[in-house]
This record gives sequence, structure tokens and C-alpha cells, in this order.
Amino acid sequence: DLVYQLQETFPDAGRGVGQAVFRKADSVPFTDQEKAEIAELLASVQQISGVNEALDPFDAQASLDQQRADLAQGAKDLAQGQLDLVAGQDSIDASLAELADKKAFLVEQEQAVLAGIEQLSTEGLPGVDQLQANLFEVQAGLAQIQAGEEQLAAAQEDLDAGKTEALLAQRSLDAGTALLDAASGFGIVSSDGLTALANIYFDVQISEIDEALAGSVVSLIKELTPSSVQVEFSQSLVFSLDGLLGIGEVIGLLVAALVLIVMLRTFIGAGLPVIAAIAGVAISAAITFALSSVIEMTSTTPLLGIMLGLAVGIDYSLFILNRHRRQLKSGIELHKSIGLANGTSGNAVVFAGVTVIIALLALNLTGVGFLGLMGSAGALSIVIAVLVALSLVPAVLGLAGMRVLTKSERAKLQELGASQDASPVETPASTRPVLANRHPILVMVSVIAALGILAIPASSLRLALPDGGSESPDSTANKSYNLIADSFGSGANGNLVAIAQLPESLEDLEQLELQATLATELSSLASVASVLPAGVSESGTELMFAVIPEAGPTSESTEQLVFDIRNLGAELEQSLAVSMEVTGIAAINIDMSKKLADVLPLYLGTVILLSLVLLIVVFRSLLVPLIATGGFLLTVFATLGAVVAVYQWGWLADLFGVYQAGPLLSFLPTILIGITFGLAMDYQLFLVSGMREAYVRGKSANESINYGMHLGRAVVVAAAIIMIAVFGGFAFSHLAIMKPMGFGLAMGVLIDAFLVRLLLMPAVMTLLGKSAWWIPTWLDRLLPDVDVEGAKLERSHIQA
Repeated sequence: DLVYQLQETFPDAGRGVGQAVFRKADSVPFTDQEKAEIAELLASVQQISGVNEALDPFDAQASLDQQRADLAQGAKDLAQGQLDLVAGQDSIDASLAELADKKAFLVEQEQAVLAGIEQLSTEGLPGVDQLQANLFEVQAGLAQIQAGEEQLAAAQEDLDAGKTEALLAQRSLDAGTALLDAASGFGIVSSDGLTALANIYFDVQISEIDEALAGSVVSLIKELTPSSVQVEFSQSLVFSLDGLLGIGEVIGLLVAALVLIVMLRTFIGAGLPVIAAIAGVAISAAITFALSSVIEMTSTTPLLGIMLGLAVGIDYSLFILNRHRRQLKSGIELHKSIGLANGTSGNAVVFAGVTVIIALLALNLTGVGFLGLMGSAGALSIVIAVLVALSLVPAVLGLAGMRVLTKSERAKLQELGASQDASPVETPASTRPVLANRHPILVMVSVIAALGILAIPASSLRLALPDGGSESPDSTANKSYNLIADSFGSGANGNLVAIAQLPESLEDLEQLELQATLATELSSLASVASVLPAGVSESGTELMFAVIPEAGPTSESTEQLVFDIRNLGAELEQSLAVSMEVTGIAAINIDMSKKLADVLPLYLGTVILLSLVLLIVVFRSLLVPLIATGGFLLTVFATLGAVVAVYQWGWLADLFGVYQAGPLLSFLPTILIGITFGLAMDYQLFLVSGMREAYVRGKSANESINYGMHLGRAVVVAAAIIMIAVFGGFAFSHLAIMKPMGFGLAMGVLIDAFLVRLLLMPAVMTLLGKSAWWIPTWLDRLLPDVDVEGAKLERSHIQA
């Protein structure tokens, strides 16, 4: 709300801004020629359509220095003026004293003359005329004294006016001095003269700056910058999705392909899931970018969809392909096998996709627009991946024919002869009890202990938005960030904006004094480097200040400063009837984290409730869905702990390319929770559906667990490894925003698939025995009969 208020009250403050940092490569201060060339190139930048203003840092710094010099000279002039006023007052006072003495003497003479005239006149003596002449002379002197007094009174009035003017000037000077003291240390040309910071203001908000516009600004500045000057650009000018798939992502895809080759032992079979995933991502990305013309999106909106589309697209295609291959090897005719695979595993793919889609669409419940859009884009990629798996994959399987099998597998089939009556019902190759079934207590305690230890770092979780410091050291955004930090202080990379709300407008001097008072109060807070008055609203009832912290925008001290400013606002409300609010990167970090924390229970509750309903319907059990959900919560905390250890604490930073350890992406936990939950339920489905089918057919609880584990774990392991490979590739992305997201998702899949689903879940179910499948009779009657994996279709094929 404050951001919107800021844009309405101070329109110029709502403009998007990017920064170009000029640095002398030869460590010699900028020459006049270089300053002139930079000023000229910035004037050219200002002519670009969409650029509102490009400030010359040298001109702006000179103006700032001149203001300081003028204020210093004004103080000297005022001091001299006050001395002159004192001297003038002394002169007037001396003149008045002199006139008073003369007047007293003349008044005494006048009285004596008048007494003499009266005496001579009474006695009739001569000499009256002479005394009359003396009286006229005395009275003339008194008239001159009165005129002098009038002149001195006029001079006193002028002097008093000068005193009043000097007093007002002193008040103005004191306020100006206080403002300059609060702004001490601020500059846009470094004190050593080697670095200059140019601000480029755009006509639109930062989120609306067109990539082409930013690119043209960067290109022109690079082209015109003198060869002796290094230039770097802030993150807002150079963030781009060009080359979205970097070397890390490509390696991830290659690892996934290698897993497929090892598992399927045929290039045609291994290539099919990868091609299907790429096709799905291409379609979903095309739709997303097409919608960007009518829906306002950030540049990060497509990222989640692309990452999920690749991982899920491969897995969903693999589920159908793997089922089809097993059926072919059991003797099912090609086209019948394709249809049967689509009707069984394809059905499971739909259910798996629905659980992930629910989790992603529920991100809209957070009320954070860009996060909801990311979730919707991710859900779209899942929808496309499911549709591709159900349509393109069967079509390609038909074209590939028997070549999805290896030569030896095809030769074996030819030797045995294909049978139309072959059974598609799968049976595991082994019935040996799995580890969790043999030692359930040991497995359960070990896994819970391991996950508990892994979750410990999550207790120190801090959230923030990414800045240039988190980018690659080779990137211009990182170089710009560090140049600014080294030359102007870390806080210059993300100043805060404080808005003071006045009850009414004030006269100019009163307004200036209030600005000085507020700036002084702000600068007295801990961790404040400088405070600058940044504007007054047209109504005169809002004052804006730029507050530059001592530390960077994601530091704990800057976050505390936000709380301190808000506390100061409460004090000012009481003492001056002035309210104060604050915004900026650190403030947005806090507000974003608080908003997400407030809606997280609603988000989690919605996702868990809907998924529990689905799982209860599918497994016809109350405890199995609860076990699945409990395991998911362990996965989430352990995953967050691992992410905090690497990206916030800096453990294994070199291995994972963490350039600057610090707070995690503010919306990362929410996304991790949503996606991990959807994938966890997928693995639960593929493992437990086999257990459920075996239990319904009469096997004991323990036998059912072994049956389901042996039947489904191979495909779950392969799918998990593929997901880890794809997500892990994004952990080494050249885009800093994707690194912790890719690592977190890869870690989440690793923990959930291998520790929770393959170890903890069967161990707990073993301890529960047949009670794991308990469900109230009345609820069993109410639930619809949902055949997720097409068991009825299998049985109908046998009967046919």
C-alpha cells in the first residue's frame, strides 16, 4: 500500500531506476575530458525513448558540494551580519545616550532661561529680549535633538527588522546545517575521485522496464564510455532470461538421459521422455510468453514452469513408457500394450499431475501476485506435461514399435512367441522383505534422527529478495554492487524510503525545520549512514526522506533499522503528531516475509486438506494419508535445513557456486513446500497403490508392503534420480535466483524419495500392520471407487 501511495504522492519516486557505475581503470581521478565525455553520453541516453532522465554524477556532485559551500559561506555571512547588528545597536545606543545628555542639559538651560525671563518681567528690569533670544537658541537645540531621536528610532526599526531577518536566517541556517549533517558522507562521486554513480530514470516502474529498452541503454553506454573508464551496470539493467538453459541445466538433462539409457538400455526409449519433456516445455513456455502481452508478469514468471516441465515431463513419460515396455516383454501385442499403458499408468499420471497442480495453483492463496503467477505458470507446465504424456508419447510409441526394447529383449520375444493371452498384471521379481520391513524400528528411528539433525539449520532461516551481491563474480551486476559498496558504502545498494505524514501543511521555514528535526531523528538511529530529504508532496503534508543504511539491504542490521524507523514513527505520532512509514528493499523483505508467513497456514492447510481427501479416496485408508503427510513435513524441514546450511551459512559454498552467503529468497519456502508436497504424493501413489492392490487381493499387511515396494521402487528410484538431476542442474544455473530453488527441489526429492518414501513410510506401515488400512465402514461406503492405476482394466484384459 505504501508503494502505491508513494507512486501517487511522489510520481517521480515511482519511476524505475537503473545505475551505471563508472570506475577509473588507471586509478587516476577522472579528468575534465572524461567527465565531459560521460556527461555527453548520458545526455545521449536521455534521448532514448522511454528514458526520463540520466543524471550526470559529476554535475550532481558539484551541485551538492556547492550547496555545502554556500551553506558554509552563508554561516560566515550571517555571523558577520550579526556582528554588524551588534555594532549597529551599540552605535544607536551610544548616540541615544549622547542625545539624552545633551537634551538634559538643554532642558535645564531652557528652564533657567524661562525662570530668568519671568523674574525680569515681574520686576520690570531690562534684558528680557536677550533671554528670549537665548530661549529660542535652546529650543532650536532641543528640536535638533528630537530630530536625531526620530532618526535613531527609524534606525532602530531597521535594525530590529534586520535582527528578525537574521533570526529567521539563523533558523534556516540551523535547519540546513542539520540536514547537511544528516546527509554527511553521502555522495555520487567517491571521495578518491575514482568512482561515479549515474542514475538512469525511466518513464515506467522498474517491473515494467522493457528488456529491449534496458538493453539499448546498456549498449549505448558501453559504446560511448571512454576506454580509460570501466563501466558496470546494476541488476535492474542487465537481468535477462537469455540463455535460460546454461551449462548446469544441460548437464542435468544429460544425467537424466544417462539414467534413462542405463534403465532402458535403448537410445530410442531413453530419448522419448527427454523429447516429450522438451516439447512440453516449449509449448508451455510459448503459451506463457504469449500471455505476457495481456497479463503483467515479472521476468522470473516462466522459470518455475520450465524447471518443473523438464523434470515432470520426463518422469510422466517414463511411467507410461516403462509400463509399456514391461507389457511388451510379457507378450502383450504392441497397440494393445500402448492402450493398456495409457489406461493404467496414464491414469496414475493424471492423478499425480492433479496433486502437483493443486499445490501450485494454491500459491495464488498467498495474495502475492508474482508468486501466484509463478504457480499458475508452473501448473500450466504440469498440465501440458500430462497432456503430452497421454497423447504424444503413445503416438511416438506406435511409431517406434518394438524398438523401445533392446535387441536381446526383442530376440527373446521372438523365441518365445508373442501370446495374445499374456497377462499384463505385474508381479515383482523378488519377494524378499525390504530393509524397512525387516527392521522397522531401527529404520524409523534412524531416518527421523537423520532428518531432525538435517533440519536444525532451518531454525535460523532468514528471508530476503536477491540483490546484485548474489550474482556471479564475473557478472556486471555483481561488479556494480561491489563497486558501489566499496566506494559509497554497502547501504548505497538499497536505501530505505521514509514517508512522514503531517496533519496539515506548514509555512516554508516551519516545513524546513520539521524536515531537519525528522532527518536528525532518523540519522540518530543505529546503522544509519546518511539521511537525505527527497521531496515534499504538492499538498505539503507528506515529506519523503532517503535513508541510507550502513550495511547492505539484506543484512540483519538493516532489517532491524526498518523496525527502528517504524518504532520512531510511533514516537513521533505522540510528540509531533507526525506519522512515519518506511519502504525499500529491506522493508519489502520484511513485509513480504510477514505476508507469506501469515498466509502459509492457509496455504498449507488447503494443499494438505485437498490432497488428504484425494489420498483417502485412492487408498481407502485414514492412516496411510496421514503417514504420507507426516513424512512430507519431515521432508520440508530437512530440506529447508539443507538450503539454509548451504546458501545462508555458506557450507559447501564453493561446490555449489554460492558467491555470497545470505538470506534465502523470500518466496522459496512457499514454493518448496508446494512442489515437494505434490511430488511426495506422486511417489506415495506409485509405491502404495501396489501395496493397496496386493492387500485387497488377500495378501497380509507385511506381504503387501514388500509387494508394493518391489513393484514400484525401481521406477520411483529412476524418476527421483531424474528429478534430482534436472533440479540439481538448476542448482548450478547462471541465474542466481534459480540456484537455491534448484538445490532445494533436488534435495527435497532426494530426502522424500529415498529416506521418507522408500524407508520411513514402509517402516511405519510395518509397525501399524493391517491397522494402516483401517477405514470406518460408513466412510468406506461413501467413498467413490477410484481406480487410479487401472487395476480393473488389467483384470478385464485377463478375463478377455
